[in-house]
Amino acid sequence: MPNARATHLSRRGILAAGGALGLGAVLAACGDDDAAKSGGSDATKAAAKAGPWTFKDDRGTTVKLGKTPANIVAFTGVAAALFDYGIEVKGVFGPTTTKDGKADVQAGDMDVSKLTVLGNEWGQFNIEKYAGLAPDVLISTMFDTAGTLWYVPEESKDKILKLAPSVGVSVYDRQMPQSLERMYALAESLGADVKSPKTVEAKKKFEAAAERLRKAAKARPEIKVLAGSASQDIFYVSGSNLSIDLEYFKALGVNIVEPSAKALKASGGWFENLSWENVDKYPADIIIMDDRSATIQPADITEATWKKLPAVKAGQVIARTPEAILSYDKCTPIIERLAEAIENAKKVA
Repeated sequence: MPNARATHLSRRGILAAGGALGLGAVLAACGDDDAAKSGGSDATKAAAKAGPWTFKDDRGTTVKLGKTPANIVAFTGVAAALFDYGIEVKGVFGPTTTKDGKADVQAGDMDVSKLTVLGNEWGQFNIEKYAGLAPDVLISTMFDTAGTLWYVPEESKDKILKLAPSVGVSVYDRQMPQSLERMYALAESLGADVKSPKTVEAKKKFEAAAERLRKAAKARPEIKVLAGSASQDIFYVSGSNLSIDLEYFKALGVNIVEPSAKALKASGGWFENLSWENVDKYPADIIIMDDRSATIQPADITEATWKKLPAVKAGQVIARTPEAILSYDKCTPIIERLAEAIENAKKVA
């Protein structure tokens, strides 16, 4: 699972050194001016008139409804991806707002003030509010092969999943393009105009960014990239398997620093946890750091051992997005950021 790390690792036992969790929220077409401009509400309403709706998710479960869902509830990151395709939701669950009330990084371009938030933190899910939304479907990502819906609390999942059908999109042990294609297909089924100039152009830009990263990695094979995540007591180093971004980076030729096989096995294949005293265990030229709000960001790390790392001293630390918003528009900057870092990196490890 992605790196919900610091908070979820201990709670879930599978914090993917870049993993994830979650489930649930209701989507609906809201007809305000902004929605009209984006086409979200209109697209959803038009789709709802189209008749029976069927979608086979990544659990192999086929959901069948009499009409295209209008009241959608989704994990925040899923809702943000659908929003980019013009599909709006009524409710969300998962990291949506920060402590100061601003939009969490996983909320993307959504106006969080207009969303019904069923739970903003791990373990939170207001079932009464969820029922009140009269959900047609609940959508989340999955970070395992068991079909566990990210951010749908284990202790209340039976009650939650009785209220509406659910759809799971896998972000486990596959490359980013595969998960992007699945979200694209889901959005299309929900009424998104995936042939619109905006979406077509976004896909082209993603493909161009991927080619740029491939060329950068080929030109600079000596540049070592370490994927890290920080908590108060532990520094997590992610392996290149299981996470959709790291698997893709490696496939494009990026030289990813790999934790020891023994350490990875202990975490289910996700990461190795290091004490801050041992944060220099693996030499790296670039460090890509978990950008989720549950983790400590580079500017706030005070440990002296961190500040002495060559990549840190060289200013070669950039953000990593373990739980990418699965739209081509949002994944392109992730690829471009790493490509640029490799192109400009100094060999310091």
